[in-house]
Amino acid sequence: MLSLNRNRVYGEIPSSLTSCHMLEVLSLSFNELEGNILGEIRNLSSLQWVDLARNNFTGTIPPSIGNLSNLVTLELSENKIKGKIPCEIGCLSGLTVLRLGINKLNGEMPQSIFNLSRLEHLSLAENELSGKLPSFFIERGLPNLKELYLAYNRFSGRIPNSISNLSNLNVLDFYSNSFSGHIPITLGNLHNLEILNLATNQFTNDLSVHEENFLTSLANCSYLKVLWIFNNIIIGLLPKSTGSGNLSTSLESFIASSCRISGTIPNEIGNLSNLIWLDLGDNELNGIIPPTLGKLENLQSLDLSGNKLQGSMPNSFCNLRNMYQAHLSGNRISRQLPTCLGNLLSLRELYLANNAFSSKIPLTFWSNEHIQIIDFSNNFFDGPLPHETEKLKGLTVLNLSGNQFSGKIPITFGQLQSLNSLALSNNKLQGPIPDFFDNLKGLEYLDLSHNNLSGEIPKSLETLTDLNYFNVSFNDLSGEIPNGGPFINFTIDCFRGNKGLCGASRFKINACKLSKLKSSRKNIYIRYIMPPIAFIILASIIVILLLRYRARKSLLSPPSNSPLGLAHERVSYYELLRATNNLEQVNLIGRGSLGSVYKGIFSNGTTAAVKVFDLDVQGALKSFDIECQILRNIRHRNLVKVITSCSNLDFKALILEYMLNGNLDQWLYSPNYFLSIAQRLEIMIDVASAIEYLHQDYSSPIIHCDLKPSNILLDEDMVAHVGDFGIAKLLTNERRMELTKTLGTIGYMAPEYGSEGLVSTSVDVYSYGILLMETFTRKKPTDEMFMGQLTLRSWVFGSLSNEIAKIVDIDLLNVDRENIRAKHEMLLTLIMELALECTADSPEERINIKDILIRLKKIKIEVQEQQNRGILNV
Repeated sequence: MLSLNRNRVYGEIPSSLTSCHMLEVLSLSFNELEGNILGEIRNLSSLQWVDLARNNFTGTIPPSIGNLSNLVTLELSENKIKGKIPCEIGCLSGLTVLRLGINKLNGEMPQSIFNLSRLEHLSLAENELSGKLPSFFIERGLPNLKELYLAYNRFSGRIPNSISNLSNLNVLDFYSNSFSGHIPITLGNLHNLEILNLATNQFTNDLSVHEENFLTSLANCSYLKVLWIFNNIIIGLLPKSTGSGNLSTSLESFIASSCRISGTIPNEIGNLSNLIWLDLGDNELNGIIPPTLGKLENLQSLDLSGNKLQGSMPNSFCNLRNMYQAHLSGNRISRQLPTCLGNLLSLRELYLANNAFSSKIPLTFWSNEHIQIIDFSNNFFDGPLPHETEKLKGLTVLNLSGNQFSGKIPITFGQLQSLNSLALSNNKLQGPIPDFFDNLKGLEYLDLSHNNLSGEIPKSLETLTDLNYFNVSFNDLSGEIPNGGPFINFTIDCFRGNKGLCGASRFKINACKLSKLKSSRKNIYIRYIMPPIAFIILASIIVILLLRYRARKSLLSPPSNSPLGLAHERVSYYELLRATNNLEQVNLIGRGSLGSVYKGIFSNGTTAAVKVFDLDVQGALKSFDIECQILRNIRHRNLVKVITSCSNLDFKALILEYMLNGNLDQWLYSPNYFLSIAQRLEIMIDVASAIEYLHQDYSSPIIHCDLKPSNILLDEDMVAHVGDFGIAKLLTNERRMELTKTLGTIGYMAPEYGSEGLVSTSVDVYSYGILLMETFTRKKPTDEMFMGQLTLRSWVFGSLSNEIAKIVDIDLLNVDRENIRAKHEMLLTLIMELALECTADSPEERINIKDILIRLKKIKIEVQEQQNRGILNV
């Protein structure tokens, strides 16, 4: 076995590797290797496992691949391999895993692949493959296939009816191809199917069959969780059977947007009791929103936008307690909003634009203090703007334009500190533009056009450095247009329709005239009053600086690796590129599922970690928003500090405190690193302290949801800092548990989190327990030794009583004296017992984080006593 995966190895595979005739496992994934993909290893006939994924290999797959007759797993995904898949690959009769996704392969899929009777996992996604799927391969080949990924290619033609012969299939992903024809009804015979993704193709529905279509047949799929058919030409009605059969308890995600589905939404859809995500947007649905929708108590995301729905929003909508976002824009929904909407405390985004809602917005709506986006534009809401918005501390977008609101802009809007977009255009607002807008330092978009506002444009708006869109056209404003700050970039179009405005010549309007009285007073002020005042102030500052210089010298000149040099400053995209040398691989610290982290050295000498989000990956944008929301408010010595961010429409990055000693994963599994018992214990105490703060000391409980060694970062003093809050959950004080569709890392997830998406503080306690076991055993929960019923937890539990020495990291017990070894084993036993209490199957049986910290500190006292007596090495 040769395993060098997840390092920074570069260059080509050396020719000397061909001398390793007995080599069975070659794992070089997640590196920077290049050259011919199999140039030097194609003659190693003993190879059983080849994993070269996530590198920069080029060239083609040579026909000599067929010589590796013992191969069981071939993983070449995420490289730059081109050319055709050689037909000789069909000679690998023992192959069970074949992953060639995210390359530049072209041509047709060779028919010889269908001779691989043992194949269980086949991924050819994100290539340039084309051609049709022959029906005979499904009739005769791949009987053991469980996962089939063909997404993002150019496959065409129909799906053969004989696909039902793949009886073991769990995943079928044909997303973004050119498949056409009817979706076969025989899909319903795939009883083990869990994920079906046929989205973004050219599938049509068989209009000659009314109720009996492929959706009806899927009622037999008792394990189906994900059903995506969006961006097809399905046409027709949504059958009542969609909410019947086994689907009613299994389906979690149903996306059928942009399919030209017509008719009404059947009442039976309320039977999908485990549905988390429902998207029927951009169709031709009519009728009302069925009241039975309120039965979907697990629903978190709902999209019915772009249809022809009418009537009112049913009161049963307020039963959706776990709703995170709701899109109902672009319909014909009318009447008043339900007064109970303010009770949906999980609701963060509500889009109701372009409907026919009328009357006033209920005052109870503004009681949801956690909502972030509100879009009520282009309706018929009237009355004064709400004064009850001061509780909405997390509101970032408020769009009330295109309504009939009247009166003045409420002073409470000035308390919306998180607001970055405010649109109030096309209403009947009156009075002056308030001065409080300069309090909204993050404001980027402000539209007050087409109202009856009067008075001057406040000059204080020049302090809004982030403001990039401003429009006050067609009001009754007068006075001088500000010309500093962001106003330098605004044109006359932003101010048209205000006859009383004057300003700089570039606006092509009348210049402002000062009266002689004002001019005289101004001259007196400038000539006689300002100089003495300025002199006194300047002299005072110089004296104070001289007196305090030495005392504050270290604070005024932070070290080059301190984040103080960048704190609270905005970093531009180009400055970030300079700091990371255009995101060069040599500066790459690590990669994750949603992006990469680079080392950056900024112009002022500050060294920082730059986390760049891959916006092409689903969930990356949401992850960026979550990290911004959480990290900007939390402060603890054991949490990674966010310095600032870099954000535009196409690029999102966080600038984080740089950790000199990497992460815990490196220290556990790299050969040149070692951590003593005391060091590992100190690190785990740091982690527990951070989690206690998140669970109990912050204003609302925060669940990290992804505790693992790679997210535990170590500074120059080996102090641990918990990072990566991309899937964290912010609970309310009233609601200590919620459901999510975003899962953490396999092996570290609590049972209720992995199976039901149930999130609470107990989820972090479970992950912490697994992390504690891993830290002292140096065994990952996903280690290949853990198969079937054997898990890391059961392995520890079975060895705790009399075989502790066999499970802990051997380096921790590398002592000769029997009495010292016994002391070590006693300490490690206490630690493992605590880890087992953290990982109880039932959340109610798990210990809480506060008690964990108390127990660990008691163990630390014992460790220190042994160190003082010379029993334990530091």
